[in-house]
Amino acid sequence: MPPAAALLLGLALAATASGRPAGQFTSRVSLVEVYATVTDSAGRLVKGLTADDFVVEEDGVPRRIQAFAAGTFPLSVAVGVDRSFSMSDRGLAAAVTATRTFSERLTPDDQLMIIGIGSETEVLAPLSNDRGVARRALERLARWGTTPLFDAVIQAIDAVQPAPGRRALILLSDGEDRYSRASADEVIAYARQHDVLVYPVSLGDSQEKVWTEVAAVSGGRAYAIRNHRDLDATLTAIADELRGQYLIGYPPGDGRDGWRAIRVRVNRPAVHVRARDGYLASAR
Repeated sequence: MPPAAALLLGLALAATASGRPAGQFTSRVSLVEVYATVTDSAGRLVKGLTADDFVVEEDGVPRRIQAFAAGTFPLSVAVGVDRSFSMSDRGLAAAVTATRTFSERLTPDDQLMIIGIGSETEVLAPLSNDRGVARRALERLARWGTTPLFDAVIQAIDAVQPAPGRRALILLSDGEDRYSRASADEVIAYARQHDVLVYPVSLGDSQEKVWTEVAAVSGGRAYAIRNHRDLDATLTAIADELRGQYLIGYPPGDGRDGWRAIRVRVNRPAVHVRARDGYLASAR
């Protein structure tokens, strides 16, 4: 199971019981963590749910929810900005502005990382709750190189995966991969096997199908933005979603190694649940 699962669920469970901030607690409880986003038929976040509203299945077998929390949890988020020559000056400027707006909606306890994507993928600002570090990195962004997006997503997941708490990756690009060593199937598999919510945001007239699948398997959401002026609102919506998720913890099934499918449902009509679709278990 993901290495941060026991810690984060212990934090949430302790915080729920005590009413104190989650980050003040630790635990060694072995539970599978799932972050769930619940929306109604109009796409609005559904708030106020309790553990009794949820059903969680692992490999088709219902599991008992042992930890549950709603609201704000610690967040470690990487924003990957495509700075390649395929991005227009206008597109890069819009991405920088929207990332600044997104950073302003984070809480003081949240950590932000800025990643530049060109011929190489570079961490321009490491995870930090110092927003000045991120702002200075954004100010230095300039167009350069090609667009190996599949490789970049894999490297960005690796960069944010070790962080504590909930982990997310927002990808801002023109949506088209060029010259990656990894294939589309490989980047989907990589996102599925790691515990990072992925939010690909494609700028322009096209969006590769792979980004919808990467988002779906990770529990995130893919966006296609034709008008650069909509980018601020899109990142604001992502920030609001990350604030409105539910944290569910349940004991894993048998001790076998391998892939275990997760399904999360809500016992209410006309609602939709997004959550990661499974995890790679190791009994060792």
